[in-house]
Amino acid sequence: QVQLVESGGGLVQAGGSLRLSCAASRSSFSSAAMGWFRQAPGKEREFVAAIGWDGGRIAYATSVKGRFTISRENAKNTVYLQMNSLKPEDAAIYVCAADLWGPGSSSAIDYDYWGQGTQVTVSS
Repeated sequence: QVQLVESGGGLVQAGGSLRLSCAASRSSFSSAAMGWFRQAPGKEREFVAAIGWDGGRIAYATSVKGRFTISRENAKNTVYLQMNSLKPEDAAIYVCAADLWGPGSSSAIDYDYWGQGTQVTVSS
């Protein structure tokens, strides 16, 4: 069992920045690909970014490419999502997930463990 705990969400003005963190409870995190997803009210969950276990494979949704950066520190069992130039449409609950066996895909069904999420609100 892997527990994932997100933090760093909050209220920010459009154009501002936030850094989300996701801390894993087990050292086995270091061999898992990690992903960030988000879900806004009334919308389906959507892929945001993913990173391979060694940071060598990274993917972004088109909507965040160039503005968001995913990274990880395996020594701290933590993955980050740096979000810059935030837009009102980025507002959502952001959830991190662990893919224990795969390279880190954009498909939620490939992920084995999920956090509870952290709320990001962007004011215009």
